[in-house]
Amino acid sequence: RKSLRKWRAKKMGFDGNKQFRLALSETVYKDLHQLGKIDANFPFDSTDTISQISKKMADLSIEAIRKASEQLESQTLDTAASMLVKADKIFLFAQGDSQIRARSFQNKMVKINRFLLIAEEYADQAWNAANLSKSDCAVFITYGAKIPQYDRYIKYFSKEGIPTILLTGNPTSSLLKLADLSIVATQDEYDFLKVGTFSSQVAFEYILDTLFSVIYAKEYEQNLVNLKQKYDLIEKGQLSEFSNLDN
Repeated sequence: RKSLRKWRAKKMGFDGNKQFRLALSETVYKDLHQLGKIDANFPFDSTDTISQISKKMADLSIEAIRKASEQLESQTLDTAASMLVKADKIFLFAQGDSQIRARSFQNKMVKINRFLLIAEEYADQAWNAANLSKSDCAVFITYGAKIPQYDRYIKYFSKEGIPTILLTGNPTSSLLKLADLSIVATQDEYDFLKVGTFSSQVAFEYILDTLFSVIYAKEYEQNLVNLKQKYDLIEKGQLSEFSNLDN
């Protein structure tokens, strides 16, 4: 039987049974880990096991990032980073799930001493819009880009010469013609008929993380120095929980 397996392996082009087993194992591994085509709107169903759901969600996230990466342009990211670095104040306009991504971006920018404002916090977006000046920058994060007030705001900002950046997944949005700079990352995701906003929000998080990294890299050495200084202050200095402030 052993000689028969060896003979079959050689018939298939392998030197021996061991080489055949290695090739077979590699094929099975690749098959198990190959990204399948996952429905972005209904990536799993009721018959899936937990491990199947886990793999499908991983595949969906990887595919969303890959697709977003292919649509990004280096010059656009560099221009967006420069606009944000130059701005005195940065206002983030975002609702729902997109506002969660905006807050994540806000949190990262604090680490490099850049304090962003969520314009729609406490429903004050109109007041915040009225307070922007030419030295500021307004960033709109909206996958569908179908929010009526955003159209009004961007038109006003354009008239007043206030810089605007739009991050969207809608390549046909009327906002694209109004914003100074647009970053478009489309995904295979419907507006409403879906389990959740998985693909779009994974893509937005990736793009904003990349934008933050580009900004960080522009003053990389200085940011590292500031990071060490703040780390020492928080972990070992007066802001440490072990510090005795009365001394």
